[in-house]
Amino acid sequence: MRLMFVGDSMTVGGAGEHTWRLRLWRHLARTHPAPVTVVGPRTALHDPATDTDTSEAYADPDFPRRHLAGWGEGWFHMAPLIGAAVREHRPDTLLVSLGLIDLGFYTNAPQTLENVHAFVAAARAANPGIRMAVMPVLRNIRAVERPEFGAECEHFNDLLAKALDGLSTEESPVLPAPRPEPWDLDHATHDGTHPSPAGEHLLAAAFADTLHRAWEIGGPYGPDTLA
Repeated sequence: MRLMFVGDSMTVGGAGEHTWRLRLWRHLARTHPAPVTVVGPRTALHDPATDTDTSEAYADPDFPRRHLAGWGEGWFHMAPLIGAAVREHRPDTLLVSLGLIDLGFYTNAPQTLENVHAFVAAARAANPGIRMAVMPVLRNIRAVERPEFGAECEHFNDLLAKALDGLSTEESPVLPAPRPEPWDLDHATHDGTHPSPAGEHLLAAAFADTLHRAWEIGGPYGPDTLA
């Protein structure tokens, strides 16, 4: 299995964090009998001091840190990048969490969905048998405080759920990952958007559930021993 994480700031994480990528990898290392290789063109975290994704200061660096994720990036940014990344790094499975940035700054819900289609097409052009698990947009503090933005996020999630059903094929399945529950901003995030350690576990568990249920990869999620 060759796994690539594709995401925004919630996936790339910030300096000093473990990230949900580590939580999921540790879970798979414990529960999946075959090796899992994590691939991607990037390794860094976001450095708040410079506002760039240049930090390697993971809370625990002892895991494969490759990814295709970036602070402030969305479907709009990743659709043009995914084909080359799949060709070069040869993942067979993509775990994707995108959309909040798009809806907040770049595109409305229907336009964002167009970039989802472009992303899937480009990934398949590079690997016709690639499989994908896609997370819906998770509400953040902005979606709570600005009802119109929250409504746009839910509109996109409705469009996304319908689109994934039509995009999925037997050769190249594209499946929804369940929304992490309970996604309580006070508990699951440290700033109203980005995951706390508890939120990291919730995100890892949601993707782990999809991998296990859909493709018999790994097992039921059990939190690691990190705080």
